[in-house]
Amino acid sequence: MIDEEKGLYTIGTVAELIAEHPETLRVWERNELIRPNREGYQRKYSNNDLIRLKFIKYLMHDKGLNIAGVKHLTSMYSCWYKRNCKGGALKNSSVGVNETKPCWKAEGTFCLVASDKSELCNSCEMLKGCTGCTGCNK
Repeated sequence: MIDEEKGLYTIGTVAELIAEHPETLRVWERNELIRPNREGYQRKYSNNDLIRLKFIKYLMHDKGLNIAGVKHLTSMYSCWYKRNCKGGALKNSSVGVNETKPCWKAEGTFCLVASDKSELCNSCEMLKGCTGCTGCNK
């Protein structure tokens, strides 16, 4: 079994693979969008880091988010740094997916876990019938 979190690639290799400048990757790291492994002073990026970086690039270049927007959005993914994230599921699958939240790990799929406040409120049985709740803005 391959460890998808094992640091394998240097910053130069990763920058080339995703067509970004190494300094851009350093900026993203300073802003806590990515946390590559370290061997001394050298960054070592994993396979999952590559996928995360591609997702960050997609959010910035294709969706027009800035660093703060990407940081806010990725904070809603409870699995962003989880070692055992299995990825998402397709829209038409038998498991429930959040169709408004694309999976960062598996392109074309959607997140299985609701982790932002409005999603939790909408799925909470106790709060479904609540009116005037301050916790979920109902």
